[in-house]
Amino acid sequence: MRRKLVVVGNGMAGMRVVEEVLRLAPELYDITIFGAEPYGNYNRILLSPLLAGDVRVDDITLHDEDWYRAHGITLYKGKAVTAIDRARHEVRAADGTAARYDRLLLATGSLPVMLPVPGAQLPGVIGFRDIADVNRMLAASRQHEYAVVIGGGLLGLEAAHGLIRRGMKVTVVHLMPTLMEQQLDAGAGRLLRRSLELRGLQFVMPAETVEILGSDRVTDVRLKDGRDIPADLVVMAAGIRPNVALAQAAGLHCRRGIVVDGTMQTYDPSIYAVGECAESHGRTYGLLAPLYEQAKVCANHLVGWGCARYPGSLASAKLKVNGVELFSAGDVIGGPGAETIVLQDRVSGVYKKLILRDNRIAGAVLYGETGDGPWYVRLMRERTDISSFRHGVMFGEAPADEEERRRVA
Repeated sequence: MRRKLVVVGNGMAGMRVVEEVLRLAPELYDITIFGAEPYGNYNRILLSPLLAGDVRVDDITLHDEDWYRAHGITLYKGKAVTAIDRARHEVRAADGTAARYDRLLLATGSLPVMLPVPGAQLPGVIGFRDIADVNRMLAASRQHEYAVVIGGGLLGLEAAHGLIRRGMKVTVVHLMPTLMEQQLDAGAGRLLRRSLELRGLQFVMPAETVEILGSDRVTDVRLKDGRDIPADLVVMAAGIRPNVALAQAAGLHCRRGIVVDGTMQTYDPSIYAVGECAESHGRTYGLLAPLYEQAKVCANHLVGWGCARYPGSLASAKLKVNGVELFSAGDVIGGPGAETIVLQDRVSGVYKKLILRDNRIAGAVLYGETGDGPWYVRLMRERTDISSFRHGVMFGEAPADEEERRRVA
């Protein structure tokens, strides 16, 4: 008899696990998937191009209804699971739909951080996590003029770019003095700001939001220094938090995320977790590559192979804004014991920075020319000693390889 696998969450992380399970052991499970959104699995990374008008919903769909049917998967769209009965091995949705499981996979993702300021509940104040948020922004752009994006991180800048492409006047309010400060140093942050300003974005930073004004709808964003910024639409992009409420209610061990071991198993041996909701080695991850690495390990154990472990990930980031080439990975700041190598060409707008520790790359920031980003990540992941090609490492993989060949010869 086939076993029962239930997946809570129809997003990219959970569905990558399902794909791997089907590849490794297609006859092992009867699979049931609950998705809170009324869509099949789609590429959340492409929400920004969807907002900008570069793609349509069909273009970002990864698995349509025909795919689920072809693989014998029961899909419950638009049904959020509200309870897990661990004793009965059963999940229940808000409308009463229930499914029993032998193995349960939690892939509940994350929620946008909504700043707890007065006015945050006004109409016109939204997050940026799903297609429904994009539709709200598109509706606002057709009827209103001014948008404020709170947060100058990766997601906030992509939202701001999409809104300006839709004809709105957009101001980004950021708490820190550097854009994308989690991924960029001050030098690259300045270049990025200048480039985005040329595209029409306005920035107020560092600045703290203390209130959102309006009666029937948002009208302004008030800053700590007393300034009011006109806003018909406010997009909160001040971070994300793992969506762990369901797991907590079921008594699973959670800290910031749902705590898992190196096999992506929770403290309940029949329940696994992957993606933005999972906490591994004390960390949560919000970028795609780590989530796919987790998914591969999780599937390995769900099918009973038991020979893979998740050691944590080296996360990298790339901004998806037309005309802006930006990449970062690892430690971008440095500090005691670190060396910093910087290459900058102000005329061409190229900026490269490498952080070294013991002749090994610990971090990289690339602006204007990012083609060697994956190579630097590979050197970081493999902890390669670059002594033999150090003089050419800033110029990319090909010059560095040539330098190493000359030294060997």
